Order: sequence, then C-alpha cells, then structure tokens
Amino acid sequence: MTSPNHSLTYPRDSIAWLKCLIGLDTVSRHSNLALIQQIQAYCESLGLGPVLTFNEDNSKANLFVTVGAGNDAQQPIINGGIVLSGHTDVVLVDGQDWESDPFEAVIRGDKLYGRGACDMKGFIACALNLLPKAVALSKQGVLAKPLHLALSFDEEVGCLGAPLMLEELKERGISPDYCIVGEPSSMKMVIAHKGISVFRCSVHGKSAHSSLTPQGVNAISYAARLIGFIDDLAEQLAKNGPTDGAFDVPFSTLSVGTIEGGTATNIVPNLCQFTFDYRNLPMMGTHDILPAIEQKISELNQQMQQVDSQSGIQLEQLESVPAMTDSDSAALQQLIVGLVGAAARHKVAYATEGGQFTNAGIPTVICGPGSIEQAHKANEFVALDQLTKCDMFLDKLLLSLQGK
Repeated sequence: MTSPNHSLTYPRDSIAWLKCLIGLDTVSRHSNLALIQQIQAYCESLGLGPVLTFNEDNSKANLFVTVGAGNDAQQPIINGGIVLSGHTDVVLVDGQDWESDPFEAVIRGDKLYGRGACDMKGFIACALNLLPKAVALSKQGVLAKPLHLALSFDEEVGCLGAPLMLEELKERGISPDYCIVGEPSSMKMVIAHKGISVFRCSVHGKSAHSSLTPQGVNAISYAARLIGFIDDLAEQLAKNGPTDGAFDVPFSTLSVGTIEGGTATNIVPNLCQFTFDYRNLPMMGTHDILPAIEQKISELNQQMQQVDSQSGIQLEQLESVPAMTDSDSAALQQLIVGLVGAAARHKVAYATEGGQFTNAGIPTVICGPGSIEQAHKANEFVALDQLTKCDMFLDKLLLSLQGK
C-alpha cells in the first residue's frame, strides 16, 4: 500500500459519490481520465495502490485496485477473492430530450437522474463507498480473502478496455476467484447473457447507366440477395436452432441494422454497405453462422465476377463481445442467493464485460442497482432504494470475505 493522502476530501456516501461521478462527462467519445485520476487519488488516500492500463493514445484508462487480505500487512494476500467490476463510460446524450442537465445529478422524489445513474455509475458509487470499510477490515487483519475493484473504459463501444486489464492481471499473476459485474439488474442475479458479434458487408459492384443494366453489377441488388439469405438463416435459428427458455428471446438471433448505397436512380450502384449483428446463446458461436454466410458470399461473388472481375463482397467483423456462461459459477451463485435473499436466476439478451471475465477463467454473475429499461434513455435514473439495496448487498459481501 502507498502512503495515505489526507489533503483531499472525498464523498462520504454512495449518493454523494454518484453525484460526483455523473458530474464527470465520460461519454465514450471523450476521455475518462478525469474520473479515473480522481478515483486513483481516492484509493491512494486510503493507502491502496491502484494500477492503471491505458489505450493506445493514453487518452483513456482502466483502474484495478486490491484491498489485501490476511494478517500480514507486509505481505497481504492479493490472489483469490472477489472483483467488483464496472465500466466508466456512458452513452451519448445527443438528440435526447432531457428535463435537466444530464451531467448534473438531480434528485426528484425517490429517484436520482443523470447520465450513467444506473448504467453504471450507481454501482461504482456503491463500490467506492465500500472501499474504506474494506480497508479498515484489512488493517485489522480480519479479511480472509481480498476485495478487488475493476473499472474499465469503452464498454459501450465494444467492451474494448476490459481485455487490456485482464491481460495485465494475468501478467501480474492475479487470479480472482469470482467477479460481480454491477450492470443494472434491479439487484437481481443474472447468471448468463448472450454474446454479440457485429459485421459489415461491403458489396462492390460496377456502375453503368440504368438503361444498360447488363453492363453493370448492381451492388444494392446483390446486397439484397445476401440480406435475404441472412434473414432466412435467422428464421432457421428461431425454428430449428438450440434454445434456452431462460432467455426472453430463447434462441440466437441475426438482425440487419443499417444499409447505404447508390448515388442516383438512373445509375447502377457500384457500392452498397450494410451491417448486421449476431446475438448468440452461450452454447453457440460465430462458427454456427459464418460458414453458411461465407458460402453464400462465394456463390454471389462468382455471379458478380462473370460480369466484372473486380466486383465482389467483403465481410468484416467490427465487434465481438463473448457470451457470459453460467457453467462455472455455481458456487458464486449460491453466495449471491444468500446476499440478495432470492434464489431466482436470470439470463439476459444484452451483453456485458461478464463474458470477458468468464473467458479469463473468472466465474461471473451480474448484480447491480437500477433497471436496464432506464439505460441509454433520456432522463436516465436510479431509484434511491436501489442504491440502498446495493449498499446492503456489498456490506454483506464484505462480511463474507471475512470467512465468518
């Protein structure tokens, strides 16, 4: 641990922390360093030694900090224990109709409003409020297992920060037992979620006057053929693919999201681009859909190149967020049951960094304050009683780390 810094004052409860965090604009297109540096200084004031990992241009950073366990202050236990994980970035507010400044927390009635209130600065605020309690127990030598806090960047644009942090932990030889991702789940336990893969198809044709269509290769028409194939594949997944009834959509899905192409009605278009996403159940992967799509692309390429050898379709993967599986988290689930006082287990279609933790060998569940229904919307809020429930949940979790 580093020497405490008592020259600064910090929020003293979860609501105050949340107001502070919302006031720091960490929209994904901006840097998150102001927030990270404030939390870094806070951790150092508690005598902790946070470790930062940066993106390529050093404009954003992850933060990982450990409250050591055991009764040897010189050599605290830093392996094992539980990670509390949260992302620091928030989504855009552009074009949204907010009743108040989205970057100034406002309490109206029993709710606290602001961008990131539930997704997911509310959980981070509760975790930061827990740190001094954990440090006090650590100094007393009564923590049997360590508590870790992991804060990432760029979760909202593809979960880009967490892999860097997990690689750094691997290099340092730190292997936590479990992870709790505090995404908004109304403080219910989520044990699995789907993965997301995003693809872009670029269809390169050949321009011609629309009166001479046989001399051209219509990029939009060939894109339409491929889109129709993807839609048919989506129907097959719904009818015949593996299912899991615990998910609200119990099968893997394919969905075309954007398309653009063409310059004028009387010109055969030479370019059309579209994107689609694949949301797979944990037992499935891209290998279940890509071979068929690639085969169709090959067939279409042959047809296109009979007219123009330079034409063809390129497929590019833009994002890949792994599914979170419940296959190794039985013991963690049992612990969470005791903490939340409910045995219900949920599975969700939205993705989180949980899949990256499970892929790193760290069994993970999701449990955090606020409702996912409020995330990304104008007038995003978290109910104050959800913050109270989260505080109580984390206090019980800390008690469990004492081995009592």
